[in-house]
Amino acid sequence: MLTKIIKETEIEALRKVLAESERIVITCHVSPDGDAIGSSLALYHLLRDLGKNVNVITPDMPLLSLRFLQGWKEIIPFTKYGDFGTQLIHDSDLIFCLDFNSLYRVDRMRDTLMASKARKVLIDHHLGPEPFADVMISYPKMSSTCELLFRVICRLGLFNEVSRTCAECITTGMMTDTGNFSYNSNNPDLYIILSELIKKGVDKDRIYTLAMNTSSEDRVRLLGYAMSEKMKVFPEYKAALITLTQDELQRFNYRKGDTESLVNIPLSIPEVQWSVFMREEPEYIKVSARSQGEFAVNRLCETYFSGGGHKNAAGGEYRGSMQQAIDTYMSILDTLKK
Repeated sequence: MLTKIIKETEIEALRKVLAESERIVITCHVSPDGDAIGSSLALYHLLRDLGKNVNVITPDMPLLSLRFLQGWKEIIPFTKYGDFGTQLIHDSDLIFCLDFNSLYRVDRMRDTLMASKARKVLIDHHLGPEPFADVMISYPKMSSTCELLFRVICRLGLFNEVSRTCAECITTGMMTDTGNFSYNSNNPDLYIILSELIKKGVDKDRIYTLAMNTSSEDRVRLLGYAMSEKMKVFPEYKAALITLTQDELQRFNYRKGDTESLVNIPLSIPEVQWSVFMREEPEYIKVSARSQGEFAVNRLCETYFSGGGHKNAAGGEYRGSMQQAIDTYMSILDTLKK
């Protein structure tokens, strides 16, 4: 039996708004990962099966690597269909905000969401949520939003309504946000949930292959280049840094998602306790950070890169050149020396 974590008042508030709503929009953070898309599509399938009118609107394009999930083709990227997405949000009476803790994480959709009169429900596992939703279900100790969503579904008494398709989406989010259950995954409840999902017909091994162990030739070459030419290790700080510019990405025909999990690879080196990956975007430098043990990368991302996250998995952005971002990283090392 799962540990009872979610407050009953939150479940009752969610039950009430669900009963009163028919036109529902589900959204998640910009550059949606497996947990964001997995939770969004899982809820999409559940609510559709319950007879609701549901649309999933993402701030930008979802990862191609997740197109094996049923419903992926039905996702509406706001960057591509802004007017249509705006109309759907305007006409909705309920908006689910999944896997993000602040409206800035929806990028260009922020103003549209803020202007919407629809009630909002937050389901998320990141630290420090902003109080923008009518119903706040925020539990940072959860391994993923998909784990939290599963618990919400059970508490609503809807476990029997979970189809195999919905279960596959939940499994994908749990798996990708824990590195195939290799970090932030010591809670026994996680494996009770996984067992129940497998009973629904989920092929866990197939999901691992499709979501985490399938690459294009260009991606394999990009990762090889990143590791052999662009990784710098600072053993005296137990640190590693990888950087990739726009020119380098284009050289390997970069597609969104090709650098997913790259930041984790240096952590396999015994001398490395924390790792940072910087990827140049047109308007900013995307920063990803991972660590092991007690080294808290979320504090570094909050302080230096306008971001945040979990103790061992965080991210942010740097508004400036790649060299300036690297200089900032080097200043962090200088600070650690003191």
